[in-house]
Amino acid sequence: MAKRTLRTLFGATLLAMATLVQAQEPRIVAITQIVEHPALDAVYQGVKDELAERGYKEGENLTIMHESAQGNAAIASQIARKFIGEQPDVIVAIATPSAQTVAAAARNTSVVFSAVTDPVGAKLVSSLEAPGANISGVSDMLPIDKHLDMLLRVMPDARRIGTVYNPGEANAVSLVNLLEERLKARGLTLERAAATKTSEVLGAARSLVGKADAIYLTTDNTVISAAEAVIAVGERADIPVFAADTATVQRGAVAALGFDYYDHGRQTGMMVARVLDGKKPGGMPVETMEKLDLFVNPTAARRMGITLSDTLVAEAEKVIDSAK
Repeated sequence: MAKRTLRTLFGATLLAMATLVQAQEPRIVAITQIVEHPALDAVYQGVKDELAERGYKEGENLTIMHESAQGNAAIASQIARKFIGEQPDVIVAIATPSAQTVAAAARNTSVVFSAVTDPVGAKLVSSLEAPGANISGVSDMLPIDKHLDMLLRVMPDARRIGTVYNPGEANAVSLVNLLEERLKARGLTLERAAATKTSEVLGAARSLVGKADAIYLTTDNTVISAAEAVIAVGERADIPVFAADTATVQRGAVAALGFDYYDHGRQTGMMVARVLDGKKPGGMPVETMEKLDLFVNPTAARRMGITLSDTLVAEAEKVIDSAK
């Protein structure tokens, strides 16, 4: 009896020790983003900060793997396969191209996407309310009508709005189609200029000279990565450049009405934490951002031949002076 009791106690001790070790093993979060630019980098930082605030701290009980595809779809696919082979607890995919490559390969791994404009159109989820399968996330669908209201408030006589976009990026196509629809409803026209890679953005922007009264940039990752090229064209040709991404105002756009991508990352981090706590992504509705902030750059506006009203500047959440 004594020996049996001893063996029982010894077995219970080993079980307790194994449980303790298992509890101390760090959780693994793999983060892939299609390209590095201020908005997507802010998402990445926001995810990390939110996880830390919720008790998942890198170097303690959390291991984070992070890679950027540098705008290359083939590299994004390689990263997706590599991460899946590492068997992380969850993969975070930042931006539509990365999310699509991960979703296509990850059958048994939980996936949380971020900065994806149209998750249904990109075939990531079956519906926003009930994503299904192993994936959900936070969408950055743009309030196009509010953006146009802002643009026309600054330039009420604008009739032709130009945009540069990547026709190979699903979220970019969805946004440009929606933009054209909304412009037609206002009796305005859209001038499209295609750029399939960042090196083509400058030429695409130049093609809008003489065709567009203003340029509006969506959250197209290819274009935003080279936003300075569009802004340079706007300055030389006196074509004001507006943006959907507030970070682009710091880089020289006239104005933007958007949400903070760092906050977007924090919201994504909340979903990731719920997955780490045992929730299934497919049972979590896709979330969106509600709070919008107005950023303006009066100096950039003057360089592009217009002046922002004192009223608009007073209403801005942030006024940026990008004097050169």
